[in-house]
Amino acid sequence: MAAEKIRMRNTGLQVPDQPVIPFIMGDGIGPDIWRASVTVFDAAVQKAYHGKRKILWKEVLAGEKAFNQTGEWLPRATLDAFKEYLVSVKGPLTTPVGGGIRSLNVALRQELDLFACVRPVRWYHGAPSPLKYPDRVNMVIFRENTEDIYAGIEYMFDTPEAKKFLHFLTDELGVKKIRFPETSSLGVKPVSKEGSERLIRSAIQYTITHQLPSVTLVHKGNIMKFTEGAFRTWGYALAKNEFGDKVYVWPDWEATKREKGEEAANNELKLAKAQNRIVIQDAIADNFLQQILLNPQDYSVVATLNLNGDYISDALAACVGGIGIAPGANINYNTGHAVFEATHGTAPRFANTDSMNPSSLILSGVMMLEYIRWKEAAHLIVKGLSTTIMRKTMTIDFYQQTEGARLVRCSEFGNEIVKNMG
Repeated sequence: MAAEKIRMRNTGLQVPDQPVIPFIMGDGIGPDIWRASVTVFDAAVQKAYHGKRKILWKEVLAGEKAFNQTGEWLPRATLDAFKEYLVSVKGPLTTPVGGGIRSLNVALRQELDLFACVRPVRWYHGAPSPLKYPDRVNMVIFRENTEDIYAGIEYMFDTPEAKKFLHFLTDELGVKKIRFPETSSLGVKPVSKEGSERLIRSAIQYTITHQLPSVTLVHKGNIMKFTEGAFRTWGYALAKNEFGDKVYVWPDWEATKREKGEEAANNELKLAKAQNRIVIQDAIADNFLQQILLNPQDYSVVATLNLNGDYISDALAACVGGIGIAPGANINYNTGHAVFEATHGTAPRFANTDSMNPSSLILSGVMMLEYIRWKEAAHLIVKGLSTTIMRKTMTIDFYQQTEGARLVRCSEFGNEIVKNMG
């Protein structure tokens, strides 16, 4: 079998038996967690398909390793490889201090238009958690990835650009609400109808495919009415217009309650659930951050804006063991481009110690295998990892929080997962 590229067709991804998949090892602890992770990936593929399928890994450079070898933090060759091969995986990257790229991760997302940051969050039995019932946490966050304040449109106060912008706001638009205009840095928060719709559409399609019960639009539209409020409005309209009788939108419940009473509205909702229609609901962001602690079982798929998604993702990760076990993917469902990544930082103090938890990268690899529809291999990794944690075989982050645990190194943790695949 010859190596081939993953391609995007009208029918979706076309994945050969020996796809070439680029990877960035990452900075700091990146090499340690990559070595443990790739051992797990290759073992799962071999066990699932007995040599009929195999990933051909292609290393590309970014971050400190790229800068040391090429003088560039994000070489053009790396971006070209990510574009050409569609699916890739990466470890954590250092963001250069000072001038240049604000964030290598943000640069990749914007260059490839990876509009959906997808973060599944679930608890594995035995993992430390501050919650009384962590098993109730099982959500998938769809975070809009290219707009909001992460667009990077901002100006430092007392610069010509800030003064020009301030003049436009105050003199041309009549803005009077800037409390200290002469010392205010200014930023712009773009939220588009098109960007919001493609994110929410992907979240609903994911919910249908995985037979999940609900999508919650999380926003701060009570304050930011024309950006985050519009996100909510556009989301409900898209759900009704594009998904029809596959969904039940919460404004319909509210309308029925006004016209016929709460009992009739609840009966309508019960019927919709009995028909396996997806409930599309919304929540104010600050209240939602409370609800994920009090009633996490009420939420399955979450669609939200960029900044909200950043907060929510890390808050939920803390509920199930921390950022070290939080996987992530950045996906353009239209082009097929997807980058699967560890969601934590580089932790340079622990570089080359073989001590950190590789679970974030390993579970991101699970997402990658599910994305290319190699679900058997993905299932084996989840089985191996959950069994390893349940048996209290843990790296230092979990070990310090778990009574009776057995401490292992990063590489040993990967080997334990392979053993526990069954």
